[in-house]
Amino acid sequence: MKHPKHLKHLKHLKLPAWTATLTWKSACFIVVMCCSLAAVLGALVHVEVTRQTVATAREKALGKLHDVTRAYEAGEPLPRGAGLDPAGLPPELRALAVSGRRGTLVADYRGRPTMWAAAPADGRALAAAVDYGQSSRTISGLDHAIIGSSLLAIGGTLLVGAFAVTRVTRRLHQTALVARRITQGDLDARVDDPRTRTPSRHQDEVATVAAALDTMAGSLQSKLESERRFTADVAHELRTPLTGLHAASELLPEGRPTELVRERVRTMRQLTEDLLEISRLDSGSEVVESDLHQLGRLVRRVVRASGADTEVVIVRDAHVETDRRRLERVLGNLVANAHKHGRPPVVLTVDGPVVTVRDHGDGFPEYLAAHGPQRFRSGGGKGHGLGLTIAVGQAAVIGARLEFRHAEGGGGLAVLGLPGS
Repeated sequence: MKHPKHLKHLKHLKLPAWTATLTWKSACFIVVMCCSLAAVLGALVHVEVTRQTVATAREKALGKLHDVTRAYEAGEPLPRGAGLDPAGLPPELRALAVSGRRGTLVADYRGRPTMWAAAPADGRALAAAVDYGQSSRTISGLDHAIIGSSLLAIGGTLLVGAFAVTRVTRRLHQTALVARRITQGDLDARVDDPRTRTPSRHQDEVATVAAALDTMAGSLQSKLESERRFTADVAHELRTPLTGLHAASELLPEGRPTELVRERVRTMRQLTEDLLEISRLDSGSEVVESDLHQLGRLVRRVVRASGADTEVVIVRDAHVETDRRRLERVLGNLVANAHKHGRPPVVLTVDGPVVTVRDHGDGFPEYLAAHGPQRFRSGGGKGHGLGLTIAVGQAAVIGARLEFRHAEGGGGLAVLGLPGS
């Protein structure tokens, strides 16, 4: 009986990853089917050939027994290999003959397979023997031929099947690769299966999936491009009246109503600029201007510019080659979000090429930690939710990774990993 720990170990034992591939499963299926078919056909051929071989040997033995019986009844000498109760006659066949019946039986005699035929004669067994060695060798040779040909057939079928399945899986991998590229934002990616170029050409299931993916990518690209153009057009159209509204608000007499108007105008102008920035990020036309910067100094400049009470901790300073303006935009948005939606103290930490921004509030919403920020959705109920969206977009432009986590002990933790981290 196995120990429970051993059973637990076997329960969690995982097969190698390659055993889950379609090629491996198809190869196993082909081998099982070929082996089953070869076993069935081999058994049928073996049984039929053996039946015919035994029947031929039996007829030959009975024919010889018939001649021996005539010689015995005529009182003539019995031929070689025949006699009354001869040595080597199987006991069960002798008992059958003594009981008054005829029969045949294959048995070894002097190390050789022999077909015996026996009949009753004066209360004894009159028997004749014929050599069964050639017939036995024929059956044995047939069995080896069946096994050899089955192995060759299985090998050939496996090679042909693997080649055919590999062609299909290669196309499936290509389709999956294109799907991943589309997921990562490359909307120009297409499978472009040659079977889909000619409408009159018959398409298999893989080509149908590839065509559907290309159609989906084209439709998605068209809709996103239309949305981006609409966002950019709206933001551009709003710029002029907002500029005029801002100028007009400066002419209003000082007072609480004027301050409210100016605050709303500033919010609208910031929203317009954010929409334009997101539109540029969506278009993928941003150009990175990289230079070497000391990360600690750059972080302190961002904190000073924010005007908020933010603690800066330099665990390990580093020099990074990046676009300073875009990096400052990312860090500035993270710090602003921490102060707006979190609670102090807000700590900005530099540890080599990794920068973290932590607040001590209620933490990021579950959707944001799992899937990233969503436009016009703010977990704290304040703001328009574009700050973190812009931060993620600008981080992607400079090749950085931005993740949102739950900090130990409570609060939100934004982790920015710059290239080289």
